[in-house]
Amino acid sequence: MFRDRSEAGRRLAEHLTHLDDREDVVVLGLPRGGVPVAHEVARRLGVPLDVILVRKLGVPYQPELAMGAIGEEGVRILDSGIMTLTGVSEPEAEAVERRERAELQRRAELFRRGRPRAQLQGKVAVVVDDGIATGSTVMAAARVARLLGAARVVVAAPVAPRDTAERLAGDVDELVIVTQPHPFHAIGEFYLDFTQTTDEEVIALLEGGARPRRAAGQSLDQEVSMGLGEVTLEGRLTVPVDSRGTVVFVRGSGSSRHSPRNRQVAEALNEAGLGTLLFDLLTASEEDARANVFDIGLLAGRLVDVTGWLRRQHGAQPIAYFGASTGAAAALRAPVNRGSRECDVVSP
Repeated sequence: MFRDRSEAGRRLAEHLTHLDDREDVVVLGLPRGGVPVAHEVARRLGVPLDVILVRKLGVPYQPELAMGAIGEEGVRILDSGIMTLTGVSEPEAEAVERRERAELQRRAELFRRGRPRAQLQGKVAVVVDDGIATGSTVMAAARVARLLGAARVVVAAPVAPRDTAERLAGDVDELVIVTQPHPFHAIGEFYLDFTQTTDEEVIALLEGGARPRRAAGQSLDQEVSMGLGEVTLEGRLTVPVDSRGTVVFVRGSGSSRHSPRNRQVAEALNEAGLGTLLFDLLTASEEDARANVFDIGLLAGRLVDVTGWLRRQHGAQPIAYFGASTGAAAALRAPVNRGSRECDVVSP
């Protein structure tokens, strides 16, 4: 069992360490559920992250059953056995394909937001999903990667049935699966939390990119850009060697991440073995509207988003809030907004 897609991605990354320290690797997540898994893999390897867009072609009266898949560059794969078994005609398959191609184009525009597609010419393309059932979707993705010039295609997933894995192994350069259970009924049965990934989460992960991984025995001290949907917040993340947790500075009006006092407190916490994240809750333009400065609901929601970003980027270490002024109110409200039982330490 995997706790969630992030944990599954970290466990999958442990099986891909032979790709460490290579500059020719690109990790490609299948939206939507494959992207959180791919993000953890890309972060661990310290390589670029992008999406590879494919769509399952579901049987018209049983959409969850795949009769094939389509992908960018006109890729189309049909499973003649499933079509015969279910009695789907070619015109019916074409109607499903037209609908799915429209959705494929919509997602390309939504997720990339004008950014160019990752260059795969001569690269090692690591195609990642949150699990493999029939294999038609990842096979379409692998075919797209080859059409885009990938020199080597690796398909990786946390879970897949044994028979599918055996069939796929001969069609790709490398297949990496964490667990191959038998019997296998559905991907979701191997996750404690298999909540559907949203478009907004995919966009945030792609805009955040894959941060350089922190190797064992190394500290981290860097400026970060946190893509949170429609806004991007800047911050300073410091994580000492063997950090026991991260303190998020939630500062109110009149105080920024550049404040000498804040930096002095952060340095003391770093020396004590704690990581710190100094950031501003509002962008410069948002701060011009004074109503935003005292909008506790907005600030608490923003803090929830930042906390989610921090957990996605740097794992599930304990997180504490260090709040002051209106930031203290946001720090008190944020755990309630998150709707979880996690106990964050609030120090106003």
